[in-house]
Amino acid sequence: MKFTFAEKKMDSSEDLRAYAVKKISKLDRFFRSEAEAFVTFSLERGRFRAEITINSNGTYYRASELTSDMYASVDSGVAAIERQIRRNKTRLEKRLREGSLEKEAAAPAPFIPAEDEPADEFKIVRSKRFSIKPMSAEEAILQMNLLDHEFFVFRNMDAEDAIAVVYKRRQGGYGLICDDGED
Repeated sequence: MKFTFAEKKMDSSEDLRAYAVKKISKLDRFFRSEAEAFVTFSLERGRFRAEITINSNGTYYRASELTSDMYASVDSGVAAIERQIRRNKTRLEKRLREGSLEKEAAAPAPFIPAEDEPADEFKIVRSKRFSIKPMSAEEAILQMNLLDHEFFVFRNMDAEDAIAVVYKRRQGGYGLICDDGED
């Protein structure tokens, strides 16, 4: 597993990083190919936050834990991700399509921050680039929930790979926006 560490408003010790590597590496047994782990340590109002994001073949698992001890935050984050993997691995394998955790997704494009632009009414403060993976709407909802996002953009394999968006509705349930293919 590849690790990337970041700190916000604090400096992490080598012992803390080694502890995080040891704990997160135990999750490697769930992945068939090499996964990437992004770990962010931060200090918020005297409490320690550990944010852990694991990318395995385009499937993201994410947990963010806030406690009074950074080591406890890492432990809680790893436990949360393990629950996500266990809960969703069978669902992905059986319900959506066979081998979904084994397929190689196209390599994601690196994050490219937006360049400084003159201030105007519609200022873009962050920009991301990523490859859009073909999947079913159910798999997109699962990915959105794993990332804890409000919406998710994907290529809808049930609609001839049209660009689509699933989103959480305020009244409950989910919505799907899909390109009809007409210009």
